[in-house]
Amino acid sequence: MRPSPMWAASILGEPVISAERAPKRRVAILISGRGSNMTALIAAAQAPDYPAEIALVLSNRPDAQGIAAARAAGIATAIVDHTRFGKDREAFEAALEHELQARRIDIVCLAGFMRLLTPALVSRWEGRMLNVHPALLPSFKGLDTHARALAAGVKVHGATVHFVTPEMDSGPIIAQGEVAVRDDDTADTLAARVLAIEHEIYPRALRLVAEGRVRIVDARCRIDGADAAGATPVMPSVKT
Repeated sequence: MRPSPMWAASILGEPVISAERAPKRRVAILISGRGSNMTALIAAAQAPDYPAEIALVLSNRPDAQGIAAARAAGIATAIVDHTRFGKDREAFEAALEHELQARRIDIVCLAGFMRLLTPALVSRWEGRMLNVHPALLPSFKGLDTHARALAAGVKVHGATVHFVTPEMDSGPIIAQGEVAVRDDDTADTLAARVLAIEHEIYPRALRLVAEGRVRIVDARCRIDGADAAGATPVMPSVKT
């Protein structure tokens, strides 16, 4: 299942004019654990005016806590256990892709999905796969972001929602949110405040994408309705 040509064109920077109200975009959330960002997306999608519906929650781990939460919310779930495929990443991703296609998915949201995806799969979902990262990219790519931020002595930390590209944590930035770093912060206290920011900006970023308001131009996101300079929204402002 491919997205409508008009919607796909809008993301990839081509102008689109349509008087029709777009149908809700079908979203799959990929998780590996408790799925706290999944819960935030599910809650946001319950609003009647939200432009996306959560059509599938998929995990690579049968024991992921988020699967039970998704089922309790009445959302279809699927398990593609990566251990069944050994080192055959292509076979694992073929099974994953089968589930996405069977549910006619338009957008994929990674929410604590702890598997690196191959460039082939990522390329198939260009402009339609989102991830949330617990740092203000391009700073602190990878793991242990909060401890590394404290070690670096930064005064502001936060989270980023971006499109997924073959290079890890390097895709066009859709939205960011900030928190001030306190003198008495530990990695755990900082992580807790950043997680709250993730829960705010991920649903907002998905809304922008589902509404067709995000265009990728020269590897940067342009947001229709943003300020005159066309800057990526920083949402919310610094919190202490």
